[in-house]
Amino acid sequence: MQSPKGIDYKSLRKKVSVLFYSVLNKKISVNDALIKFPMDCEDKTITAAWHALCHFEADEEIRLKDSLYAQEQNKYLEYIAETLNNGNALPKNIINAYIPYHNEALIPNGSNLKGIIHKLKKFLCC
Repeated sequence: MQSPKGIDYKSLRKKVSVLFYSVLNKKISVNDALIKFPMDCEDKTITAAWHALCHFEADEEIRLKDSLYAQEQNKYLEYIAETLNNGNALPKNIINAYIPYHNEALIPNGSNLKGIIHKLKKFLCC
């Protein structure tokens, strides 16, 4: 699937799945994975995946105290990783669950002037 701008979302989703698997296998930190997300991507699936990782990071203390919660959260991330690895879009219910947070997403943007202004605008406004 390509965006109107000619971006191959299928290959980007597969790259993001590698980040998810790396986090789940404790090869990289969540922060490192978030930094490595595709720049300037408008794919709602990738944005929802970014938010899922943010929530995973935010729930670290809960996972340490509640092993059942940790298992469920790991299964959820594994499901997202598998879906992305197949190049597929996430189900609408997952995407819709994160829409309220889309404006807060600090997904990396390009290092050009437009990307820097976009990051600064998000930082100052949210």
